[in-house]
Amino acid sequence: MEGLDTADIEQETPVKDVFIAPSIHDEDILLGTSYTHHSPTPKTITENALIECVLGVDEAGRGPVLGWNTTVSRGLEKTWLIILGPMVYGLLYLPLASHRSLLAEAHHFDDSKVLTPAVRSSLMQTLCTPGTELYHNCGWATRVMSARDISAGMLKPAGTYNLNAQAMDATIELIKDVFAKGVNVTEIYIDTIGSPSVYQKKLERIFPTTMITVAKKADSLYPCVSAASVCAKVTRDAALEVCYRSYRLEEDLEAVVEGWGSGYPSDGRCTTWLKRNMDTFFGWGSECRFSWGTAKDLLETKASDFKIDWPTPENDEQAMRVTDFFVATTEDDEGESSELSSWFSRPVTEAMF
Repeated sequence: MEGLDTADIEQETPVKDVFIAPSIHDEDILLGTSYTHHSPTPKTITENALIECVLGVDEAGRGPVLGWNTTVSRGLEKTWLIILGPMVYGLLYLPLASHRSLLAEAHHFDDSKVLTPAVRSSLMQTLCTPGTELYHNCGWATRVMSARDISAGMLKPAGTYNLNAQAMDATIELIKDVFAKGVNVTEIYIDTIGSPSVYQKKLERIFPTTMITVAKKADSLYPCVSAASVCAKVTRDAALEVCYRSYRLEEDLEAVVEGWGSGYPSDGRCTTWLKRNMDTFFGWGSECRFSWGTAKDLLETKASDFKIDWPTPENDEQAMRVTDFFVATTEDDEGESSELSSWFSRPVTEAMF
């Protein structure tokens, strides 16, 4: 898969002293737990329940091997592998009449790749500051998907819960939450996951009364998507900062200053950190996506001396299997199974007919 160039890496590297938004739940992040955060519904909307609103969704951190994936959703044509951190889905809504004038003209929300990390952090801080136009008019939400939960879904032994499906579910739940608040959303704009037409048709079946547009590069076309992208990216940047705190006491000063960079394997800071901080038995903490190839390769090469042999209990032959609860018992087993059969009943035999 194509790697990031130097300019892209810098754009994806969290800024120092990133704004810590209310969407940062330290305990959940450190435990590797996925969670959702909603801002208060803005006063402009609560005072007029019938006011028509526009809503945008975008994602941050789809590719990293380190960290969380924040959903504010990106197209797949230029998606890189990120091994560290969460994926975050971001959502923002506001009155339709203020869509472009407030977001694009007054505050210059734009394609997230045009905005520097420092500018994104500043915009997020303004959005969260009471008394500002953005705070008064805009509601927002994030779904922080931990690296642990992303990997668990993708490594399921039976039926992989792939990243597209996880992203789709996160987006749908965020939108449903806004409708549940009583917000009159009449237009929705989303940066695509895969085929725009397929994604849009699915959403239209779920939200049939709302005009929905799914498009590539939606964050450069629709200001509400641009703003949602900022919510997602700043939340992810701050989440990475929280993840990294647990390592600071163990690393030397040079390592702390260097950090783990953007979370992309093509970023030398990321791969250096992974190699230096890998436990040959357990790998890494909940900030790492074990399902990504980079992590798998490191585990297979650096942990090659460890082989796990799961012992079979001596009385394993006597142990009951799950399937034993679903088959008829013999007369010899009747006494032992009577208690279970009182819970689950007995199978129907031909004699019953």
